[in-house]
Amino acid sequence: MTETASPSRSARRAVLARLAAIGPLDRMISAPVEPRAPRRARAAIARARRGGGRCHLIFGAAVLAMILGMGLGMSESFGSVPQPWAWGVNLLLLLQFPLTHSLLLTRRGRGWLGRTAPLGAGRTLATTTYAIVASLQLLALFLLWTPSGTVWWRAEGWALAGMLTLYAASWGVLGKASWDAGAEVQSGALGWVSLLRGARPVFPPMPVRGLFSWIRQPIYLGFALTTWTVPVWTPDQLLLASVLTGYCALGPLLKERRFEAMFGARWRAYRERTGYWWPK
Repeated sequence: MTETASPSRSARRAVLARLAAIGPLDRMISAPVEPRAPRRARAAIARARRGGGRCHLIFGAAVLAMILGMGLGMSESFGSVPQPWAWGVNLLLLLQFPLTHSLLLTRRGRGWLGRTAPLGAGRTLATTTYAIVASLQLLALFLLWTPSGTVWWRAEGWALAGMLTLYAASWGVLGKASWDAGAEVQSGALGWVSLLRGARPVFPPMPVRGLFSWIRQPIYLGFALTTWTVPVWTPDQLLLASVLTGYCALGPLLKERRFEAMFGARWRAYRERTGYWWPK
């Protein structure tokens, strides 16, 4: 019988090295893999992120256009409609904002917002879509306005410092009121964040804290104040301030009807003890 030669020490080391190298690879292959989200869920997440980025980019641009446009008394913009037609076009730009803004808050308007996004996400993204539409309206108003070229008064020196302080304070009131009402709703974040989490939007409760403990409509009051505390006055600014203040005074009446239907006796008790634009 023939005797087989035993493997050399170097050969055994080579075999052991190969086995040691295979071991971790084998364990890595057999390790459990985290399951991927379904395709529909991944699409919803991607849509939420795109919608959120688009919403806040347009929202920020609209706020910046408002601050600069009214800060200059509507004396600088990109509109170039010849006179006297420019006044009619400017008035249409003014009216399109409050009319569409209020229309989208009706039952029919909310239904339209709920049908704007595919994948069944329209109702979830309704607040995001609403914020995008409102921001685009404001961008159209402040970027397409045709200035008259007439400047009545421009603050200088201490008057300029005082008016800028009042202007900043008015924006502070508007920002604080929006925060008290629910910044996630006002900025459009509620919709896309809810879609990202795969949950239904949960609206904040009826606002009664902060500035809302003093008056019922601090957002509209703050918005109106921003139109009257500007450091430059022109016929354009007077038209804009008059129309938007009228909207801020009358528009909340429709909102209060919705709140009464939603909150009933609680809203009526709050209305009795809290002033509209001025504390009781």
